[in-house]
Amino acid sequence: MARKLDVYLLKHFAGQLTQNDSGELGFSYAAEWLDNSRAVPLSQSLPLQTEPFLNPGCHGFFGGLLPEEAKRERIAKNLGISKKNDFAMLAEIGGECAGAVTFLPEGQALATDAPDYKALSEEGLAEVLRDLSKRPLLAGEEGIRLSLAGAQDKITVYRSKDGFSIPLNGAPSTHILKPAIERFEDTVLNEAVCMKLAKAIGLPVADVEILNIKDIPVLSVKRYDRLINEDGIQRLHQEDFCQALGIVSEMKYQNEGGVSLEQAFALLRSVSAVPALDLPHLLDAVIFNYLIGNNDAHGKNFSLLYSAEQIRLAPFYDLLCTAYYPELATKMAMKIGGKYKPNDVYAQHFEKLAKEAGLSRPIVLKRVITVADKTLSCLHEVETMMPDSTKLITFIRERIEVLKACIVVIK
Repeated sequence: MARKLDVYLLKHFAGQLTQNDSGELGFSYAAEWLDNSRAVPLSQSLPLQTEPFLNPGCHGFFGGLLPEEAKRERIAKNLGISKKNDFAMLAEIGGECAGAVTFLPEGQALATDAPDYKALSEEGLAEVLRDLSKRPLLAGEEGIRLSLAGAQDKITVYRSKDGFSIPLNGAPSTHILKPAIERFEDTVLNEAVCMKLAKAIGLPVADVEILNIKDIPVLSVKRYDRLINEDGIQRLHQEDFCQALGIVSEMKYQNEGGVSLEQAFALLRSVSAVPALDLPHLLDAVIFNYLIGNNDAHGKNFSLLYSAEQIRLAPFYDLLCTAYYPELATKMAMKIGGKYKPNDVYAQHFEKLAKEAGLSRPIVLKRVITVADKTLSCLHEVETMMPDSTKLITFIRERIEVLKACIVVIK
């Protein structure tokens, strides 16, 4: 007998996620949602239609809402379910997800009362942060159903002038707190520097700040898919590029079948309400990641934001200079002009990228130099804001100067 979860988008019943006795997923849009003149799809990979979507076509979007790798395995153990069972995991933790989807048991009404939160003292929050490796997303605690994609320790919270609270029973959060990545204690500073540097050169990015919670450095990221207004906290729908293209998280890297830059530009060109703005921002982000050494910029680190009945490129997030750590991969997650290694990329490879992306080759080459010059000019500004970043800033500066010289000289 099929198991069922009701799927809500914003506050609307959008359809049902099912799992048959063989463990296969299925999804069908609700008739009332299809009849709604303002209906939008959950995903570009799940267009509005009366016919059901069958396994494996559902895994890209639905599995893409869930934690990955060791965090997913730990959550599964804590909950007593299989780590490969997307349905069971969404049933347990799919109350507050990325975007505006909520999963509820079949027939259970969506809560319309005031959102429910568990207030945390500073020591209480510190305890949560210390225990994240053992209790990712606090999965299994009564009333807590939080889900975030990715392999890094993090927690979603409601942040107000009174402090921090954990959302209960599907209440919306406002911020994501990210402690340092295990084995790399300065990743909080690293990500803050890269995010602020991206903002300084004019890229749209999520707002971040470094907090110190009982001597635990944490990056606080303001959620761009949440809007606070007179009606409270409103969810905005979003999906990453892997979800939009129906690619499962386990294959997020291009060399495993994940998103390529050619696919990324084609997707954005086909769905963006304002491609004249979004395509240049995507190009600048690709160049910026190449310059600073963010080799982990894969398809799940770019997203579409559904807002005011428009689809736009979402603000950028998860910007980190991974090249700063010799232990991490030296290959980029997505090829530029057929090359995975940044030191193998020259002007002709950006020209090839321009062709793949449907952009002007002279304009793309000019943007590489422009973004490099902008980034170099803003490094001092960021270093002044964050004095502890001198070593990282120096690394990024020297890297950009070398890469820029290769693009300028070798044509």
